Amino acid sequence: MRLWLGLGALYGFLGVVLGAFGAHGLRHLLSTEALAIWHTAVEYQFYHALALLLLGLWTAQRSTRALNVAGTCFAVGILLFSGSLYALALSGVRSLGAITPFGGLLLMVAWLTLAWTAFRPAR
Repeated sequence: MRLWLGLGALYGFLGVVLGAFGAHGLRHLLSTEALAIWHTAVEYQFYHALALLLLGLWTAQRSTRALNVAGTCFAVGILLFSGSLYALALSGVRSLGAITPFGGLLLMVAWLTLAWTAFRPAR
């Protein structure tokens, strides 16, 4: 529980910092396309930081292996998805975009794991 709450809060904090940095510090340094990539990274980071916070609350009531798998997928998925987009926006190295789908896949697995857990009968 505490791990997911802590990671969700940390990712949320970093989302605010990176969002502000993109809006104010990078506005005149990056192209419109790179800023759009940066914005997408921040947006997805926020959505999934909130998901981690909710997951932390859910595990306080019912901790299962599946919920921990979902938390791990969210945490690593955010790192790969948003992290690769941040790096792509800053560097312009297009090959970094090849990492992004792996992060996206982990985020999808996390959501499906949550759905599976929600619909599965409680033991």
